[in-house]
Amino acid sequence: MAGHSKWSNIKRKKAKVDAERGKIFTKIAKEISVAAREGGGDPAANFRLNAAIQKAREANMPNDNIERAIKKGTGELEGVNYETVVYEGYGPEGTAVLCNVLTDNRNRTAGEIRYLFSRYNGNLGESGCVSWMFERKGMLVVDLEETGQEEEDILLMAIDHGAEDVKSEEGILEIYTEVESFKDVKDNLEKEGIEISNAEITMVPQNNVEISELDTARTMVNLMDMLEDHDDVQEVYSNYDIPGEILSKIE
Repeated sequence: MAGHSKWSNIKRKKAKVDAERGKIFTKIAKEISVAAREGGGDPAANFRLNAAIQKAREANMPNDNIERAIKKGTGELEGVNYETVVYEGYGPEGTAVLCNVLTDNRNRTAGEIRYLFSRYNGNLGESGCVSWMFERKGMLVVDLEETGQEEEDILLMAIDHGAEDVKSEEGILEIYTEVESFKDVKDNLEKEGIEISNAEITMVPQNNVEISELDTARTMVNLMDMLEDHDDVQEVYSNYDIPGEILSKIE
């Protein structure tokens, strides 16, 4: 998600994780199972699985749940065969919306996703209609207050260790990397004593669409929330940008 800042929306997600932990565990378990099925059950040799396990640990998912999900993916335990699907469409003001989905019933899920788009002044599009507007990147978030180090020092360390770009806003650093170097940059910064508040592989929009009208912004946020709450949706990305003063009236 975009917004006043990438981090402001991550914090919104984290609050929802706390409120809906059971649903979050189910979504993460799906991701772990599919990652294990497609790339094997060894996280050291399977980047997608490693990332999913990290997400599970950040959500305080029990180790038993993680191991069970891996075994379902590798076939050691019986499990549902989920299909990976990407749905693309447009939200209010022509914003681009990208949904990563794991489903055991593509037709059912497509109908439900289409309904959510239309309900919130958007429409589901054809495959490829908006994905070209995004780039897949690694993102590390550093809270300067939490880590206790100077912004310039962290910025230089990040670049030295292979980061592509660093954005600073209100005491928060967003460090972007190539997917291939994401883990190395993260590990090296942690070795330097930098506390990482959030680490994920994300889709970064090449350009943002600003939404400055309150009702439209509220509709956009509601669309994103409803898509994220859908049982089959793993991740939702968009190129909307809501100014902080407007976003604060919605939250």
